[in-house]
Amino acid sequence: MPSFIADHPMLCAVALILIDIAVWRLISPNLANWKLAARLVIFAVFSAVLFNDGMNPMQAAPYADDTTLHLAATALQIGWWLFAARTLTVLLGAVMMQRVGHTGRLLQDLLGAVIFLIAIIAAMAYVLDLPVKGVLATSGAVAIIVGLALQSTLSDVFSGIVLNTTKPYQIDDWISIDGTEGRVTDIDWRATRLQTSQGSLAVIPNSLAAKAKIINFSRPADMFGLAVSLQVSPHARPQTVIEALERAMQGCRPLLAQPAPSVAFKASTGSGVEYEISGFVPAMGLKRETRNQLYDLAYRHLQAAGVGLLSATEGSTPPAVSGARALLERSSIFSTLRQEEKDTFSQNMTLHTYRAGEMILATGEVSDHLFIIESGVVSVLLVKDGHKFEAGRMGPGEVIGESGILSDQAALADFSAKTYCTLYRIENEYLKPCLDARHDIGEAMKALLDFRRHAAQALTEDAPVVPVKKGFIQWLRNRGL
Repeated sequence: MPSFIADHPMLCAVALILIDIAVWRLISPNLANWKLAARLVIFAVFSAVLFNDGMNPMQAAPYADDTTLHLAATALQIGWWLFAARTLTVLLGAVMMQRVGHTGRLLQDLLGAVIFLIAIIAAMAYVLDLPVKGVLATSGAVAIIVGLALQSTLSDVFSGIVLNTTKPYQIDDWISIDGTEGRVTDIDWRATRLQTSQGSLAVIPNSLAAKAKIINFSRPADMFGLAVSLQVSPHARPQTVIEALERAMQGCRPLLAQPAPSVAFKASTGSGVEYEISGFVPAMGLKRETRNQLYDLAYRHLQAAGVGLLSATEGSTPPAVSGARALLERSSIFSTLRQEEKDTFSQNMTLHTYRAGEMILATGEVSDHLFIIESGVVSVLLVKDGHKFEAGRMGPGEVIGESGILSDQAALADFSAKTYCTLYRIENEYLKPCLDARHDIGEAMKALLDFRRHAAQALTEDAPVVPVKKGFIQWLRNRGL
């Protein structure tokens, strides 16, 4: 051992402690392995300095004839036990983090507390030469008093241990605890913290979570359930309602195909019948958007089937109108027509039906007519790199063929029937005078055409290649060094 360390062991021991604190704070948390290695090396050197100078932590401090040196040696020997406890807890924490991840933090803290308690008792027994039995008896009595005072807190602590052991949920899981739904952000000694969908923070005591009903939406992974309930008139035929809702599900692309979504009768009362659509989406963030889209599709497909959602107050029975006339009322483009114009317009619309898989309008075809979907789901297919892919799905009230009507341009996509579809066809020779007379309808169709062109271009163009930054290490690898 160097002469300076042999001549000034206590000064060197204090310096090592200060170096350990500085190194632990200066090294980045991302270099956890280097921090642990540095601490182990410093602890080994610290132990060698103490043992070499006769300050054995397993024995009473030396220098009994010199009070100052005796107290300093005593402090360093007690510090050795605390240093050893801290090093051991850090080592166990690193091992547990690799094996069980963040969920083992609570168990790690508990083991750390036990290790430090053992280190303190050992220091009292070996260094201070105190009667450990008496200390343990006294500490036991104090523990009973403290335990009674902190009964609810200890309940949270042990409930947290149970939750971390059984793992009903983990960090970043979406869960519901007694109706409180959110993403798990932290699990500590006392409570589980959830970030709700409204952005607020919910703190739930572990003792309550251990007894409560827990629903984990993140298991199995990449599959999150949702449900939409609708009430319809009790006079509507159930089969008609179910078929319309099944078409609504097929028109909703975010729903997973497996497990397949389903429609079920839920309840019946004197005022109405309730049905429920249930399915799964691949991400929690899609639930709200998909529920809204699914409700809109259900509304449109039920309307197309002649079934309306149940209203709070039932008005008088509307006069019977033809399917074409009712479709114009629901169309976002032609709804601005006057009543007499709709009556005349509907007389020039012809009904066409398509079986599932049939082509309605092919890519490259210049359409001389306009289609308005009355019922069913239409699939929109685009081509990218020689392969066709589904870009979207269309439902009741949407139009097909506006590019040929407005600018004599070919269709940018294949429009095919995904389910049995009924569409009304309007010929160009009748539609053209209407567009010239009603500029608002022409402008609405132009806006729709521009939107579809930009969407098709965005979906089919190649993504820009991001240049890869090349550093010195990559330069060496490229040259085989």
